[in-house]
Amino acid sequence: MRCPFCAHEDTQVVETRESDEGDVVRRRRRCLHCEKRFTTYERSEIQMPAVVKKDGSRVEFDPAKLRASMTLALRKRPVSLEQVEAAIERIQDKLLASGSRETPSARLGELVMRELKRIDKVAYVRFASVYRQFEDVDEFRQLIRDI
Repeated sequence: MRCPFCAHEDTQVVETRESDEGDVVRRRRRCLHCEKRFTTYERSEIQMPAVVKKDGSRVEFDPAKLRASMTLALRKRPVSLEQVEAAIERIQDKLLASGSRETPSARLGELVMRELKRIDKVAYVRFASVYRQFEDVDEFRQLIRDI
């Protein structure tokens, strides 16, 4: 670790502490050149895969967008916020477990539909009707029959 005061590369760890939640490590360091002390923090970084849109553009995965679209489909439905958060967590876990750096938006849409089908059938139909862009009533009927 480079010293922020003199830019010397040799520093010594004097003290190490974990945060209460265990997700951050705080280290007190001492520069071996100028003798000044400073603090560093270590956090684990989890990289979600980028989402590849239909037009080929890539955007960063945003759980807020996922939450907004699911909340819209679940509007006025008897589903708790905890159930929505758990569904989002399962979707994120599946994306991380895939190990890929990118995921098509179609895959993300299918994961959302699977979770909505699991927690509320009406929300599933709402989301699917927009997501799959139904052209006529027969496609809509077929989706309801499949449920």
